[in-house]
Amino acid sequence: MSDLFHESMPDDYLLKCFEIMEKADWHIYQVLTKRPERMLAFTKKYGKVSDHIWLGTSVELDLYKKRIDILRKVPCRIRFVSFEPLLGPISEVNLKGISWAIVGGESGPYFRDVKIEWIKEIQEQCAQQNVAFFFKQWGGKTPTARGRLLDGKEWNEYPSMPTEGKISVFPVQENTHTRI
Repeated sequence: MSDLFHESMPDDYLLKCFEIMEKADWHIYQVLTKRPERMLAFTKKYGKVSDHIWLGTSVELDLYKKRIDILRKVPCRIRFVSFEPLLGPISEVNLKGISWAIVGGESGPYFRDVKIEWIKEIQEQCAQQNVAFFFKQWGGKTPTARGRLLDGKEWNEYPSMPTEGKISVFPVQENTHTRI
């Protein structure tokens, strides 16, 4: 697990990763980055990604909401925001063009508590803006330490899957094997 769009990842490696994802179209891939500007540049250079490849960005603090504006420009069918680990209130957020929001607290030995009002603020905005809402975890010393119920319910919403024909842009070469 790493950030595929880290500045040290060469474009040819990224292209190979996307070619593999293109070939294995029976899976849904969720590609998350803290570098949506690199994601945007890459997709502009190589084209729109297939519908089974979902692209997203992390927004852990209000300070990083600008990443959503960049993500909105990425040419793909499903865009998502991971508000995880949620480390502070996000305030008003424009989710136009975003299909899915994932929210979760921090986990690990030095986790910082997430506040219910931060989560509910995002959940309410998702409901108002017709964005699927997924509450992943409260966080704690381990990811499952405090469960994932919000208001006594599991929030497992997902974006609608495309029903039209598959969009394919990245070239797929038959009978080639690429190891990642």
